[in-house]
Amino acid sequence: MMDSIKNGALAIIPTDTIYGLVASALLPEAVENLYAIRGRDENKPCIILIADISELEKFGITPTPRQKEILAKLWPGTFSVILPCVNPKFAYLHRGMNSLAFRVPAKATLQALLQTTGPLLAPSANPQGEPTARNIKEAQSYFGDRIKIYLDGGEISGQPSTLLEFNGDKIKILRQGAGLVPVNL
Repeated sequence: MMDSIKNGALAIIPTDTIYGLVASALLPEAVENLYAIRGRDENKPCIILIADISELEKFGITPTPRQKEILAKLWPGTFSVILPCVNPKFAYLHRGMNSLAFRVPAKATLQALLQTTGPLLAPSANPQGEPTARNIKEAQSYFGDRIKIYLDGGEISGQPSTLLEFNGDKIKILRQGAGLVPVNL
């Protein structure tokens, strides 16, 4: 299964917040397939799950010392953080926004998966505009056999991650979700 994802297959997996539709963030064709199957707005970047902060280097991103300090307080956890990414090589991910959102999840099984598959693009498991799938049966009703890998994590009725954005070394909350931002940032 993990090799299939690493080689471009899409999957529905439980994250530590909600079910996600995932694809290798390092394979442009897998990313385009995810956008097509999900019916996602072509101009809207997705959150990328990474195993640890060092994986930002794969995207040409080097956080400032202050940004690293803040990220160390947020990750692993339910915080997705938008960082600048101006490298044209990653236009298929940032969709002209010149920034990408990353999250290091706290769930051990998800960490292990990411260490094997590498970074995963991970929007919620639903067609755009529909409610997020709370279980595998709902995900299968949305995507059927267009997705070959379904990883059952039981019923999940969590919130999406809290979305934050860096403006220099300051952080701004764009969407309040599953995590409460520490006040000492």
